[in-house]
Amino acid sequence: MMSFCFVCYVCLLIHSPRREIRPLLIADPVHSSIEKFASSLPFCTLARIRTMGSVRNSHSGENTGDDDGNIPLLTPYRMGQFQLSHRIVLAPLTRCRSYGHVPQPHAALYYSQRATCGGFLITEATGVSDTAQGFPHTPGIWTNEQVEAWKPIVKAVHDKGAIFFVQIWHTGRVSHTAYQPGGHPPFSSTNKKVNGKCLMPSGTEYSDYSQPRALKTEEIPHVVDDFRLAARNAIAAGFDGVEIHGAHGYLLDQFMKDEVNDRTDQYGGSLENRCRFPLEVVEAVAAEIGPERVGVRLSPFGSHSDSSDSNPEALGVYMANALNKYNILYAHYIEPRVKTNTTTSETNESLASARNAFKGTFLVAGAHTRQSGIQVIESGGADLVVYGRLFLANPDLPKRFRLNAPLNKYVRETFYTQDPVKGYTDYPFLDEGKDDGAGEKGGKHVRCPFLEEDEQA
Repeated sequence: MMSFCFVCYVCLLIHSPRREIRPLLIADPVHSSIEKFASSLPFCTLARIRTMGSVRNSHSGENTGDDDGNIPLLTPYRMGQFQLSHRIVLAPLTRCRSYGHVPQPHAALYYSQRATCGGFLITEATGVSDTAQGFPHTPGIWTNEQVEAWKPIVKAVHDKGAIFFVQIWHTGRVSHTAYQPGGHPPFSSTNKKVNGKCLMPSGTEYSDYSQPRALKTEEIPHVVDDFRLAARNAIAAGFDGVEIHGAHGYLLDQFMKDEVNDRTDQYGGSLENRCRFPLEVVEAVAAEIGPERVGVRLSPFGSHSDSSDSNPEALGVYMANALNKYNILYAHYIEPRVKTNTTTSETNESLASARNAFKGTFLVAGAHTRQSGIQVIESGGADLVVYGRLFLANPDLPKRFRLNAPLNKYVRETFYTQDPVKGYTDYPFLDEGKDDGAGEKGGKHVRCPFLEEDEQA
């Protein structure tokens, strides 16, 4: 019983930097008395504990871990105060299953299925206020009810030993009056309307996006405060941190991109002015919960929802340098080849300049495969690789990558339905029917897959 509890506790130490004993394990795992005790455990080996300390630090650029050394995606990594066992990150994926914008119990199974000890997960985009919505049944984190609903979901992920961040967003003009309080127009940096169709609250009907109104200068601090309070609520719900959604044509991106932003006040015109509001959000959130718990997602090369920029590389580099001033944990960039949610194209454009400029952990996302992810890590193009559709359809994606196993095919038609099971928690695991600790049974799993792989070998 003692060894059983110890392995669970080691897993908690990895994902929870708030525990006082954690620095002892991370700082000197080889000489720790804890390590000596761990070597006698029936399913936790000395080598496995050592890999927790043999990590690539984002500032040193050195990878000293030898576990799964031939698969760079599966090498350990130290992200600030968080110890990761591999570099495969669950992307923030809108799933439209939080009825009434309140997270539901089935989300606990969905996220815990994709959690591994030392893994890193980011939630679906989560609204910061009642004006932030633009899709049916997306979650929020601005009410007490929502915070309480998130708590068991966060616990389910933490019980698996994973690190869990919530992505906080505001859709801005990518919305409809049907989503807005009192049926008012959505707001943006501009009064220019988005082309295309908005999925209505029914989840089955579409309508033109509504005509937005430009935010008044004096209103902007109130929106900044919405992000700050959402970050506070995230910590109250138990999340390890937040990712600020500054990508894909949503509100913050609507200020950064010169195709959209036509303002004449201090939030429009120059690159510095256009980035002012997003950086005010970063500053407020970092001050509220600590910069070591903050990440930012950016898509400078994207053109989602009519949001492109005339000089995307300059935008990406400017934001990377600006984010350094706040000492945030990570920057999460979308690859230049991904222009919209449904299109990719080959390009000579690169994130190299932004990567070189940013001093923290650098994440990349954008239709990566196992092989392209390996190449990104090997080349130093990123520290972590974010997977969306592949992780959606393969809840045990790190295991499949380790074994180079076949992948389930995702079913696009179920991405945004409201079914709590189909296309959500019913994607099969490898060796379906066996409870190998990966979480496919949906029960309470107390073992940590990262620590017990040697037992199964």
